[in-house]
Amino acid sequence: MISNRILQTTVDGLKAISRVDLCIVDADKNVAAKTFDNVSECLADAISFIDSPAESQAVNGFQFFKVEDDGNLEYIIMARGTSDDVYMVGKLTAFQIQNLLVAYKERFDKDNFIKNLLLDNLLRVDMYTRAEKLHIETDVKRVVYIIETKHEKDTNALETVRTLFANKTRDFITAVDEKSIILVKGNESYEELDKTADVIIDMLSTEAMSAAHVAYGTIVNDIREVSRSYKEAKMALDVGKIFYSNKNVVAYNRLGIGRLIYQLPIPLCQMFIKEIFEGKAPDDFDDETLSTINKFFENSLNVSETSRQLYIHRNTLVYRLDKIQKITGLDLRVFDDAITFKIALMVVKYMKYMESKDTF
Repeated sequence: MISNRILQTTVDGLKAISRVDLCIVDADKNVAAKTFDNVSECLADAISFIDSPAESQAVNGFQFFKVEDDGNLEYIIMARGTSDDVYMVGKLTAFQIQNLLVAYKERFDKDNFIKNLLLDNLLRVDMYTRAEKLHIETDVKRVVYIIETKHEKDTNALETVRTLFANKTRDFITAVDEKSIILVKGNESYEELDKTADVIIDMLSTEAMSAAHVAYGTIVNDIREVSRSYKEAKMALDVGKIFYSNKNVVAYNRLGIGRLIYQLPIPLCQMFIKEIFEGKAPDDFDDETLSTINKFFENSLNVSETSRQLYIHRNTLVYRLDKIQKITGLDLRVFDDAITFKIALMVVKYMKYMESKDTF
């Protein structure tokens, strides 16, 4: 079904050109779009026309036209006036709505195909057969982006993304849940991935007034691999929330050790924390100590640079590091101990994230 907003835009445009008032009534006998008031005066005639075998009819100063799809009535077009010119405008309107129905139906079929493709619901033989019928190329390079906005069912964001890629015949925009928008982008190179993501974020913040996070998978060469890129993008979105919450764009191939930790079973993580820290979680330290640790890691274990950025004396930093070593048995100035501690911090973040997901 065509959206009422599109129908209203169509009749407004035709009215501006022809100066003929128009109204569209859907198959449920509801007014979908109109260019004049007092529609109720002619609505009864339009409803009577639904049961008429005629394709068009002139009654009480209006001309009525039917728009059907596969033999099923979809819309009644009403044009005010009985002249030949008004008849011509009514026929043109019906023709325009008929073409919109065909276009929307094709998009709906493609949308269903892409959803099933992403969710791995198609057999390989069906995949290629349906792609051919829908005129979708199967051997084009593609990558899947997942765009998550702050609001669920964000129709403004969805329409903004559709508009942004409306002229790209190899791109598909859909949604498989209420939280995110999926963009299957064709002919993308690795150099363009971040640029495309940045364009999406900028456009959404400007047009839809919506903050967004974008994650994307790897580029695949065949349509049967699109679901893999989608799964990678989903993982990137999750891992980004856990370990890279300050980033708006997260790439699967840049997840680093976060991707490995994300795939660990929770019991194994708990065992690791217990064995290394003897039951004391590495994030149980006070804010000052945690800030020191994070800054020390940011500066690649450089004592001088870390103390300078923290505005503390070098000896004060050494004292804090000694204190951490005394509590945990790990000397963060030693690379192996630093790696162990860094991984432990990430493991704890991961466990807390999974725990929070289980509570919803």
